[in-house]
Amino acid sequence: MTIFHTKALLLDMDGTLVDSTPGVEKGWIRWCTDHGIEPQTVLDICHGCTSEYVLAKVAPHLDAATEAATLDALEIEFAGEATVRPGVAELLAALPAARWALVTSAGREVAETRFRLGALPWPGVAVVAEDVSQGKPSPEPYLKAATALGIAPQDCIVFEDAAAGVAAGLAAGCRVVIVGDHVPMQAGVIARIADFSGVTLQREGDDLMLSLP
Repeated sequence: MTIFHTKALLLDMDGTLVDSTPGVEKGWIRWCTDHGIEPQTVLDICHGCTSEYVLAKVAPHLDAATEAATLDALEIEFAGEATVRPGVAELLAALPAARWALVTSAGREVAETRFRLGALPWPGVAVVAEDVSQGKPSPEPYLKAATALGIAPQDCIVFEDAAAGVAAGLAAGCRVVIVGDHVPMQAGVIARIADFSGVTLQREGDDLMLSLP
């Protein structure tokens, strides 16, 4: 076991807390097909990023708000295909409410749907796509979450699976744990886990003692 001391955890959702990749990709593929866009150009950049970010890259001529609403509806349509990663429910149950935040590139309705279907507790602090002017890889989402918790970014540990999210967490000044094997190790990344199996948490004074397998 490797032990880290921290004040709070900042948790990404898609690909981190829940395995939603098949449903997310189905939604984007259907959208691309409807708009005559090669799906792979989107799938190469969409993970961990807001719909608005991706739309600005691949379809700047379209109305971003309209298309983002369409994509949210597609994500909700396929939301039932997502599965909660092993160990997530146990970790969230052990976390004090004031010591963690959800930081996701998904819209609020999509995020709430995923949590409801996964029977996960909705956090006191949730930074979703509508809450930021710049999504990941900008540090804004993680800085906003840390501020809302009243905890300095350097005292937070971020859990992320995508390159954009890892970049956002590091740029915010947080330590980062990578979930899965899609992103290479780099300076500022303190560990890698396959999922949350074996991840445990204990209170130690004012700190959280996080144990990673």
